[in-house]
Amino acid sequence: MEVTRFLVERRNDALAIGDYGTYRKNLSKRLHTLRKKLGRTTPKGRKYTQKAPVTVQDVSSNEEFIHLQLLSAERAWAHAMYMKSMHSNDSDQAIAGATRTHILSRLEKARKIIAGLVATLSQSDSNTSDKTLVEVQAYCSMLSGALYFEARKWSKCLEEYSVAQLVYSSLAKTAGKQVEVFQELLSNTVEPSIRYAAYQQKLPRTMSILQIIARYLDKSNPTIQTLLKIDPSGVQEQSSNKAVDNHERALPKTITWRTRTVKIEDATISESLANVHEAESKLAQILDSSKLSLKEKAAAYDNVLVPSQDAVDASKTAIEELTSEGVSSADSKLQALQVTRTALSYDLISWRIGRYRVLCGAQDGAILESSKKKGKSEATGSKIAKLRQRVVLYDSILQSLRSIHELPGVASDEVLGQELESKAAYFSALRCASIARSHSLLGDGKNALALFAHAAKTASTIATINSDTPKDKPLGLEITQEQTQWLRKHLDGLLTRHHALLEIHNLQQDEIRAEKSRQQGAAPPPFIEHLNEYPTGGVDLTRLVDYPLKLSAIPVKPILLDVAWNYIDYPGHRQQQQQTADAGKENTRTTDVTVVPPEEKKKGEAKRGWWGFSRS
Repeated sequence: MEVTRFLVERRNDALAIGDYGTYRKNLSKRLHTLRKKLGRTTPKGRKYTQKAPVTVQDVSSNEEFIHLQLLSAERAWAHAMYMKSMHSNDSDQAIAGATRTHILSRLEKARKIIAGLVATLSQSDSNTSDKTLVEVQAYCSMLSGALYFEARKWSKCLEEYSVAQLVYSSLAKTAGKQVEVFQELLSNTVEPSIRYAAYQQKLPRTMSILQIIARYLDKSNPTIQTLLKIDPSGVQEQSSNKAVDNHERALPKTITWRTRTVKIEDATISESLANVHEAESKLAQILDSSKLSLKEKAAAYDNVLVPSQDAVDASKTAIEELTSEGVSSADSKLQALQVTRTALSYDLISWRIGRYRVLCGAQDGAILESSKKKGKSEATGSKIAKLRQRVVLYDSILQSLRSIHELPGVASDEVLGQELESKAAYFSALRCASIARSHSLLGDGKNALALFAHAAKTASTIATINSDTPKDKPLGLEITQEQTQWLRKHLDGLLTRHHALLEIHNLQQDEIRAEKSRQQGAAPPPFIEHLNEYPTGGVDLTRLVDYPLKLSAIPVKPILLDVAWNYIDYPGHRQQQQQTADAGKENTRTTDVTVVPPEEKKKGEAKRGWWGFSRS
């Protein structure tokens, strides 16, 4: 029986639609149904009588008796959490008085129920597997830790939560697909409680979870003995001081973002970053060692994305803790954490983009692979579906690139901004090319040519990207200069090819129209009227010109040429005109000049007034 999954899934489903009060009501309904099924309810009209405790025979005969105990303890825990949440909403003061006593009583009831179940399952007649028993024991330790947490007994709280941490982290290694159940329980409940209790114990923040466990873990605990039967190597690895020391030496102490290097003072961030580095090396080995499909390669990236997200969450939590303590934004520790958060978030986005690039295929999806089955080529609809999926992936990549601009310190970095713009242009060109391919497959050559032209223009705007990424490193956000050059050449080739295809298509359409006109009896125009067109079907020698010739108007000596003639100047033309004008003047002087006597001249002149009018 998977006890942890049984509890966590019910808890998440209920809390997703309500609060702890809703969860408690749901558990009450489920318990009533289960008691009726098992015959442990009081009939109507009869006085309530206390039922006999669950025995070993009950558990061995029916597994639902275990469910009954688990749900009863979970309801008591939910009641305590509901009262705690209601009090925290009303006031910021510490819980005290009757409310605190009531909360402790509910947690104590939950612990007693599970402790009784552990005692029952520990007997040999119960036929319970070691895995089921250790999960119930871990749940009992977690409830005990919650009880001591509310009672403010920090040392005992760390002892109980250390047991739960050790069990759940060991079971998560062999959980397979159910690993998220244990990781969620650790990250949301166990580890935050350990951190807070360690803070109350005045332990340094640089202490890792493993160091705290090694200090407070009681190896004589029955839960540890049961866990040794399942995973002895895992227990020794996580609980031994030597392993803790080795782990401590392997933890990174600094982190570098661009040209700035800062120290990592938070142990949780160091642990998460060490897990990321370990997952990166394993990912490189997985991708190089075997031939995997695209989906299998993309699934391998999840092993890096999970610890990367944990590291980002740890940095955010550390920043929130310092801010709540009233630390100024100019403080060196807070600034170092901001740099750490930006670096970790950038790496997380980079790995996410790398996963998308792997799913796109070879050359980031620039090449459209065709799969043939039993000698048949791939259908057009299947190709278009692949292209549609790639467009969705490119949209996700571009959205991730835009989210980088929102990280602290990125907006003021002009060099990084230019690199991000170039990378966005790279994936935008790929996106446009994929859409163009779909238009080409559908027979829309004009739109395909226009989109390929836009993709080539976008690729030409990619600035030089200096990237020294090793070739054996898994895909991330890095883009090499060779990849950008190859994309430009590839898009130029596709542009030329589809330009030629469109021209051929247009010529074929012209031939079809000419053939239709011939079939309809219309005489085609003579060859002399379309000399600017290449005759793809050959020259019709019977239609070179129209014969006999018909009278038709043709442009001869347009007005424009007549007007321009007035402004044309030939060599020697002006000299010839000047000589002709001078000769005309001499002839006028010798032949046409007459002498008028002064007396007649005076008689012929009229006298004029002041304004030039005649006077008599």
